[in-house]
Amino acid sequence: MPDAPRRTRRDARENRARLLEVAAQAFAEQGLDAAPSAIAKQAGVGVGTLYRHFPTREALIDAAYRHQLAGVCEQASALLAQHPAADAMREWLTHFLAYVRAKHGMSEALNAVIASGVDPYSDSRKLLLDAVNALLEAGAKDGTLRDDVAAEDVLLLVGGIGYSAQYCEKPQLRRLIGLVLDSLTR
Repeated sequence: MPDAPRRTRRDARENRARLLEVAAQAFAEQGLDAAPSAIAKQAGVGVGTLYRHFPTREALIDAAYRHQLAGVCEQASALLAQHPAADAMREWLTHFLAYVRAKHGMSEALNAVIASGVDPYSDSRKLLLDAVNALLEAGAKDGTLRDDVAAEDVLLLVGGIGYSAQYCEKPQLRRLIGLVLDSLTR
């Protein structure tokens, strides 16, 4: 029976992760019209499970946003384990801009979170800076990226592209990422 508590905790973590993924997609597509009961059903859990993890709609939106951003930022390490730094940076920027594009639909929901007194962006800057710093440091070490570029500058540059990403087609986004990489590579 000692495996039962571990399995229960693992199941709870998996349920929570599924809820967050489904919620992020639902809020991005439907804004505040996304129904918690539909989110729970699509995630394969009961509405009671949803409310046990997230007592309010705002708590669910906040957690979904933070979960997705953490996943995007964690990809930097995974990509560096598989690719040279410049290639990892290209892949990460592509993934990040896809995330920004998808998150655009979530802005109404995030505004509701802010109105409730919660700052969903409180950790965003640090997570993003850590991810970009890891990529830049690896690139400086392997000689594929410049060593005189600050992560803050990369984020500002990519932030401008991210702002426009909702209006760009994928080929244009790839070209813009190429331009960013041209400025970062040696």
